[in-house]
Amino acid sequence: MGVILFTIHYSLFTIHYSLFTIHFSLLTSCARQEPKNYTNDVLNRMTPVKDQGDSETCWIYAMLATIETEHLAWGDSVNLSPYYIEKMMEQEPDAPQSKRGESATLLRLLEKYGIVSYDAMPTITTPPPTWVFMLGATYTPQEFARSVCKPGEYIQLMCNDSQPYYQETELDTPDNWLYDRYLNVPIDTLFAKTEKAVREHHGVCWTNDDHAMAIVGIAHDDQGENYFVMKNSWGDKKPYKGLVYVSFKDFKKDTRTLVMTKKAYSSPAGEE
Repeated sequence: MGVILFTIHYSLFTIHYSLFTIHFSLLTSCARQEPKNYTNDVLNRMTPVKDQGDSETCWIYAMLATIETEHLAWGDSVNLSPYYIEKMMEQEPDAPQSKRGESATLLRLLEKYGIVSYDAMPTITTPPPTWVFMLGATYTPQEFARSVCKPGEYIQLMCNDSQPYYQETELDTPDNWLYDRYLNVPIDTLFAKTEKAVREHHGVCWTNDDHAMAIVGIAHDDQGENYFVMKNSWGDKKPYKGLVYVSFKDFKKDTRTLVMTKKAYSSPAGEE
């Protein structure tokens, strides 16, 4: 019996040690991949970092953050409620139960249902307001939405080298449940347009295959590699207080869609 118990104990110790070794290797590997210091060359104004919690609504947070940064560049402060849009999705018969979507989905829902300020609906359990009170005026959510995002103000962009460039193409993903179309643009042009837009203080919404964030700046690390600074929606955690640094190289490799104002896109940068 003693031999059996010793064998079991030794086996468990071996498993535990192996798991510890794997875990330690992953930690040290990640540490090697992450530069220790970033220098922000451009950091545009932004509203406080929010936290999407366990929801799959990063696309709501990212696109609203993009609109907020755009307004802050004009000197017009708005802080919008992602919970309002999440609640309005319950009226959409085709909306997935997961509440996943795309940046263009947010623009469609914004135009249909409007938007309210974050203070008016700071949680998902807050009843959706009927009115928006702003600077002594009263608006419906739809009227308020038109004041912060005019219909047709933003352009939806994608990069798919298997589709014709400079034509609008439906984004082929289940998250695009409203079947929105995006202008297909080569990645080098998208990169040039994005860098110029950010340097001119425009908001840009970036999406890869799994996540969406708002681009709010440009930075470099100690080795001289350049990055886009992105505002995430996982709370203001350390070490970068809710910001994420995506290298230019990874941007070109991982970008699926971008959304920016037509004014930002039409600024000369690359080929149109």
